Amino acid sequence: MLREEVNKALEVLKNGGIILYPTDTVWGLGCDATNEDAVSKINTIKGRATDKSLIVLLANENNLQSYVSEIPDVAYELIEYAENPMTIVFSGAKNLAKSVINADGSVGIRIVKHDFCEQLLQRFRKPIVSTSANLSGQPTPLFFDEIGPEIINTVDYVVNFEQENRTAKKPSTIIKLGPSGQFEFIRK
Repeated sequence: MLREEVNKALEVLKNGGIILYPTDTVWGLGCDATNEDAVSKINTIKGRATDKSLIVLLANENNLQSYVSEIPDVAYELIEYAENPMTIVFSGAKNLAKSVINADGSVGIRIVKHDFCEQLLQRFRKPIVSTSANLSGQPTPLFFDEIGPEIINTVDYVVNFEQENRTAKKPSTIIKLGPSGQFEFIRK
C-alpha cells in the first residue's frame, strides 16, 4: 500500500499537481518546490500571500548543496542530533521556485524522517513543498479528519496513508542559521 501511494503521489508531482499528504509533522499540501506554477497553486488554495516563503522537504542532507549556496558545518550536526522535526532556514537559496524563497534569499528546509515522505522524495529526486493543510490564518489541522473540504476538494491527489493515525504531532521547530554558524529559534 505504501509503495502504491508513493507511486500515485509521484505521478501527480511530476505533472505539476498538488498533493495532500502525511509528513513527520502535520498533514501538508505539497508540490514540486522547483515548479513556480505548482507553488502558485498552493498559495491560491490556501489564500496565502505570495510573498510568504514556504518550507521545503528533502530526503537527506546530501541534497542540501543543490539548493543552498553555503552550508555551515553546524547544520549537519543540528540535523543529525535533532530528536524532533526541525526546519533550518538557510541563506543563499538556489534552484528553487522564486515564491518558495524568502525576500532575503533564504529558504526553510527540513530533512524529513517519515516513511512516506522519504520514499516519495527519493523517487522524485527534487524537493517538495510542505505547508500545513489549512486556509491561511486558520488553525493548523493536527489530524486528517480536521482538514476541511475547501482543501481536500482542491488538491489533485489525497494520499491514502496514515489517514486514521491519531498520534499527536505538531509543526516543526524552526531555526534560522547564519552563514558563520550562529543560529536563532524562530519557532520552538
